[in-house]
Amino acid sequence: MPHTCAVPLRWADMDLLGHVNNVTYLDYLAEARASFLADLDTGPGRVAGHRIDFAAPLVFGRRPALVDTWVADVDGPSLTLAHEVRDETPDGSVTHLRAETTLVLAQEPDHTLRARLEDHRDDAHPWREVRGARRPGRHHLPLHVRGSDVGADGLVRDDAVVEFFQESRILYFMDLHERGQDWGRVVVARTDVTLAGEVRPRAAAYDVQAWVAHVGEKSFTVRSDLRDPDAGDAVLATGLVVLVGFDLETQRPVALTGQQRERLLAELA
Repeated sequence: MPHTCAVPLRWADMDLLGHVNNVTYLDYLAEARASFLADLDTGPGRVAGHRIDFAAPLVFGRRPALVDTWVADVDGPSLTLAHEVRDETPDGSVTHLRAETTLVLAQEPDHTLRARLEDHRDDAHPWREVRGARRPGRHHLPLHVRGSDVGADGLVRDDAVVEFFQESRILYFMDLHERGQDWGRVVVARTDVTLAGEVRPRAAAYDVQAWVAHVGEKSFTVRSDLRDPDAGDAVLATGLVVLVGFDLETQRPVALTGQQRERLLAELA
C-alpha cells in the first residue's frame, strides 16, 4: 500500500493559466516525502534527481491534493521513490502528476531499515526517454541565489534549482517571441532534473544556460545547465523540459503554431 499525504492547495500555488505551477508540485512531493521518510526513520537524504510527468492540470479547489508515495528501488544508499498526485472528485479519481525522486541517504540502510523499505516497494512508473542533445547554450542567465533558495542544510534546495531553470526558460522565450507573432500558449508536460553537485549560496552569480534541444509537431524540448563559472564551468545540475502547445478553451494539447515552430526550428540551426 502506498503512503498517502494530503496537501492543502493555496491560491499562491497557481500560475497565470490557473493551474498549479509546475515548480510548486515539488513542494507537494517534498511534503509527502518528508512524511513518508519520517514514518520509516530513514535519516536525512539528499535529492539527486527528479523525473516528473504532468498528466492533467490541477486547478484551485477546496479539496487537498493527495500524494501517494512508495519505494521504486533501493540500491546501496540510493533510494528511489515513486509518487502520484491525484484528486478524488465526485466523478472519480483523477491523476494529475506522476513522479520519481532519487535520494542519496546519509547512511546506507541496514538490514532492518531495508526490510521496512521493501515492505513499501511497488512497481516503478514507466518512463519514455526524452530527446534532447547537449549543445552550446543559446541563452545565458546570471543567477544570484537568494536566502529563500537555501535549505536547512545550507545548500540550495532542489525545487529552487528547478525554479532557476524555469526562470531562464521564460526569459529565453521572451527573447524568442517577437511582438505581433502568433506564439500560442505552452505548458510543461515533462521535467527531468539531475543534481550533479552541491549548489551553495554565494555572492557571485551562477550561469544558467538554456537551448532548444528538440522540436516536434505538438511539443518541443528545452535543455538547461546550471554551471559554476568559478569552477571551470562545472555543471552542477541539468534539466530537460518538454513543453506542449495548449488550448485554454478545451484544456487540451494542440499543435504548435506555424510561427512558434519556425522560430524554434531556427534555434536548432
